Amino acid sequence: MKKADSHAPKAEAVPAAPAATEVTPPAADTPPEQLIELKARAAKADEHWDRLLRTAADFENFKKRAARERHEAAQSATAALVHKLLPVLDHFEMAQAAAQNTQAPQSGTAALQDGIAMIHQQLKGILAETGLEEVDASGRPFDPTWHEAVSQLETADMPEGHVVQQIRKGYKLRDRLLRPATVIVAKKPAASPPASPAA
Repeated sequence: MKKADSHAPKAEAVPAAPAATEVTPPAADTPPEQLIELKARAAKADEHWDRLLRTAADFENFKKRAARERHEAAQSATAALVHKLLPVLDHFEMAQAAAQNTQAPQSGTAALQDGIAMIHQQLKGILAETGLEEVDASGRPFDPTWHEAVSQLETADMPEGHVVQQIRKGYKLRDRLLRPATVIVAKKPAASPPASPAA
C-alpha cells in the first residue's frame, strides 16, 4: 500500500456565511453623527411603543366603561318605568279588595268596572309617555310591515285587501314595531254561478 504523501496540499475549510438575521453592530469607524441618529431613532421607537401600549389600555378601559354605563342606563330606565307602574299595581289591589268586601253585589260590580276602566286609562297613559303607540289596523289597507294576517274573509262590505277585523292590537315603540296587529283581511266574494233555467 502506498503511504499518503505528507507533502500534498491539505484542503482548506470554507468559512460559514454569516446568518441572514444576524445584526451587525455599528462599525468602529461609524461616524458619531450616525450613532447619534441611530440612538435617537431607537428612543423614538421606544416612545411610540409605550404610546401604543397606553392607547390600547385606554381603549380597553373605555370599552369596559361604556359597557358599564349602558348597563346602568338600562337599569335606570327600567327602574323609572317600574316606579311609574307601581300606582297601577296599587289600584289593581284596591279594586280587588273593594270587589271582595262590597255588600251589594250589583253596586260592587259597577264600582269594579269603573275602577278597572280607570286603571286601564292610567296604564295606557304611562305607556304612552314612554313612546308606546297602538297600531290601528281596522278598516285600513293591509300592510305586512305593521299587520299580521291570519285569514281572509269574503265580503262585499270592505274593499279587497283591507283589514275587515282586528283580532289583536299591535304596538310600536316610537317607530319600532313591538308587535304587529293580528288581522283578518277582506277578500272579494266569489262570483255565484248563474241560475240554471227551469225545465
